[in-house]
Amino acid sequence: SLLQALHQLYYDPNIENKNLAQKWLMQAQVSPQAWHFSWLLLNMDKVPEIQYFGASALHIKISRYWNDIPADQYESLKSQLFTHITRFASGSKIVLTRLCVALASLALSMMPEAWPCAVADMVRMFQAEDSNVDGRARCLALLELLTVLPEEFQTSRLPQYRKGQVRSVLAQECGSVFPLLEQLLQQQDSPGFIKQKVLKCFSSWVQLEIPLMDCENLIQAAFTSLQDPELFDTAVEAVVNAISQPDAQRYVNTLLKLIPPVLGLQEQLRQAVQSGDMETSHGICRIAVALGENHSRALLDQVEHWQSFLALVNMIMFCTGIPGHYPVNETTSSLTLTFWYTLQDDILSFEPDKQAVYQQVYRPVYFQLVDVLLHKAQFPSDEEYGFWSSDEKEQFRIYRVDISDTLMYVYEMLGAELLSSLYDKLGRLLTNTEQPSTWQHTEALLYGFQSIAETIDVNYSDVVPGLIGLIPRISISNVQLADTVMFTIGALSEWLADHPVMINNVLPLVLQALGNPELSISSVSTLKKICRECKYDLPPYAANIVAVSQEVLMKQIHKTSQCMWLMQALGFLLSALQVEEILKNLHSLITPYIQQLEKLADETPNPSNKLAIIHILGLLSNLFTTLDISHHDDDHESTEVKKLPVQQGPNPVVVVLQQVFQLIQKVLSKWLNDAQVVESVCAIFEKSVKTLLDDFAPMVPQLCEMLGQMYSTIPQASAIDLTRQLVHIFAHEPAHFPPIKALFLLVTSVTLTLFQQGPRDHPDIVDSFMQLLAQALKRKPDLFLCSNLDVKAVFQCGVLSLKFPEAPTVKASCGFFTELLPRCGEIAPVGQVVHENGKVLLQAVLEGVGGQASRSLMDHFAEILFALNKHCFSYLSVWIKEAMQQDGFPSARVSPEQKETFSQQILRERVNKRRVKEMVKEFTLLCRGLHGTEYTADY
Repeated sequence: SLLQALHQLYYDPNIENKNLAQKWLMQAQVSPQAWHFSWLLLNMDKVPEIQYFGASALHIKISRYWNDIPADQYESLKSQLFTHITRFASGSKIVLTRLCVALASLALSMMPEAWPCAVADMVRMFQAEDSNVDGRARCLALLELLTVLPEEFQTSRLPQYRKGQVRSVLAQECGSVFPLLEQLLQQQDSPGFIKQKVLKCFSSWVQLEIPLMDCENLIQAAFTSLQDPELFDTAVEAVVNAISQPDAQRYVNTLLKLIPPVLGLQEQLRQAVQSGDMETSHGICRIAVALGENHSRALLDQVEHWQSFLALVNMIMFCTGIPGHYPVNETTSSLTLTFWYTLQDDILSFEPDKQAVYQQVYRPVYFQLVDVLLHKAQFPSDEEYGFWSSDEKEQFRIYRVDISDTLMYVYEMLGAELLSSLYDKLGRLLTNTEQPSTWQHTEALLYGFQSIAETIDVNYSDVVPGLIGLIPRISISNVQLADTVMFTIGALSEWLADHPVMINNVLPLVLQALGNPELSISSVSTLKKICRECKYDLPPYAANIVAVSQEVLMKQIHKTSQCMWLMQALGFLLSALQVEEILKNLHSLITPYIQQLEKLADETPNPSNKLAIIHILGLLSNLFTTLDISHHDDDHESTEVKKLPVQQGPNPVVVVLQQVFQLIQKVLSKWLNDAQVVESVCAIFEKSVKTLLDDFAPMVPQLCEMLGQMYSTIPQASAIDLTRQLVHIFAHEPAHFPPIKALFLLVTSVTLTLFQQGPRDHPDIVDSFMQLLAQALKRKPDLFLCSNLDVKAVFQCGVLSLKFPEAPTVKASCGFFTELLPRCGEIAPVGQVVHENGKVLLQAVLEGVGGQASRSLMDHFAEILFALNKHCFSYLSVWIKEAMQQDGFPSARVSPEQKETFSQQILRERVNKRRVKEMVKEFTLLCRGLHGTEYTADY
């Protein structure tokens, strides 16, 4: 039946039979019979797939069930494996590898006590003459075994203390391995495939933190192998792995010896670049970067060798500026970018004197780097760019972002001089009439400027006024250049706020770009930045900005999200005007949409008018998100002076909302079934409440009434979320709270009814409801004193919600209980319900910890246990004892002793919440049978 199952797994076309076979075979591999059948499956008359399964089963038994193997069987197991490996040396490669992995696992478990010189023994066994097996095949089998040994060590499940012990034994045993590898590489008659295997084996061993000086001969031999095209890739891996191991920086003399051979690769690199051999240039670049990036600090410390390190830096510079466009003609330059970060960090970390010396050497290098990077950031010719695939264009975009980040970083080293040099180059380029420049060149310089101005405060730079003066002189001939001009203006919006006289230089360009759909993202985001940063200086331009925006909105030039941004921009703009001006502009801006909405409200609901309704409601809520005449969000000290007098009379947003309220109710009545439309309506009010805060008060009564009607007819999560917002903002406003209190009680009673009918289909409503209750307890706990609030029913709903499969819902329920339990003392109805029903809550929490709930929620369950212990200690000690006495609860995998230990730990810890979280994590792993397995490593 085993062979039958294997046959099903490999050859049966029916996927269900395959799955069943696989499940059955997985169980077979870990069964006690596996020892017996594995050897039978390895018979030479079986096909490789079946032999492979036998070898795998052996590996699983040795690596996972080592403790089941009696010590007196170690030797026979070892010799059987050696025999089979020799037998398969000229057989199937996949089976040979699995057998080597099994023997490697055996060696790691036995060394050093039970098998003292394991590696030396392996080498000796395979070098012994064996007339049946060809010498080369034996040599390959030994190399395979030596290669998988360190790999198996890296993935092995040895306990931590054993790992350290075995690592040092292996590192010592490299003395048996490296001489053999050196000999095989140096022998003239060694065939290529053996040398390849040798280099792979060396690559595998260097990851065991072997002293770099012990690797020196093999690294030099790997450098020689780089000349052989067949060995090139493997040799690169070997050199890079050897140089990159963290321990290598301790061996500075060896590192210094490696610089000349790396520099010696420059000729080969130049030829590869000339002949367009991307693989070779990539490989050589990886080696130079590995040495530079991993060891720049150690090499910079050797001041007397500064010239040889500088030569290495220049070689890396050549790789950064490698000819051709990334990613089409080259993929190498991107590998070098982090090197420049590392080098700069290391230089700037020296004490002042040494730093000054290195600044002198490296400032010119970094100025050259800026030129090289801006050259690499240039777009190809329009014709060439037209042939690029969308994937190549996207890779190039990301590459330019990486260059931008590097330039921003380099600013720390070069400072204001960097901006001056960019400005001078741009000025020369734009004023040189003899040699008209390409747009690509102009764009790259502007891009460099924008990269720095976006994140670094350029308010103190003396070149920005000049730059703003140059921008209108740029003849914009194509989209990429226009985009960069826009983003550069956007990056300078804070500077413009401090120098308002310059706004008129650039605003016309932005307004003109708004009409071009290809510049949608850059023009709208730039206008939004200007309106946000410079709003107090924009009133003279407001009429013009509103008119242009209205026109592009009506022409539907932009996609939905840009329309929303544009509305936010207008909200910022209008915030700085006088109230009557705001109302006048709002009127002209919104009227066309209100008319559309009135038409739509009369139509029978269908998918296309639904989209139109959601779009209009979205425009309104985005406008109200930023339209704030009370200036809640102003944190610029400089704007204090410009603040407008406090407004009298109702807030303009409230005026508009009251005008459209009935229309919105009409839309709602038709679309009450549609969660998205309801959500869009709620969003308008939610954004307005958040922005207006107490100014929203006049709207509270009618909004509460509408929400109550909506929720009673068809409950939707978005209505609860808006109720939560109202509770949050008006909790301490006795004048405005009564309608909100009535709404809270109504929503609660409707939701309790929903729970009686079966809440499983509405996890989103339950989630929002739990968040509403938590907010009420936080901001207005006396709501729980209302005679018509059924605290017991609410508590029971919370317990039910803890058992939902949806993690966000469970998290919200935990949040509710974490707020509820501390109120036991001050709110009598809460105390009474918790004392009478708390045991049910504890039971639900323990079920979750016992394995019913996702492991990601354990911290939230721990918070409930902590709160129970802190606020209901005398009850908890009785409840936990009773709960834990149930057989197999909360999991059959934990013993009575483990349950008792956990209970005592929890009851003892009333101060440190983090400790309780750790206890719960530990206990949940025991309950799930995962304790001490590889699953817990990342937990």
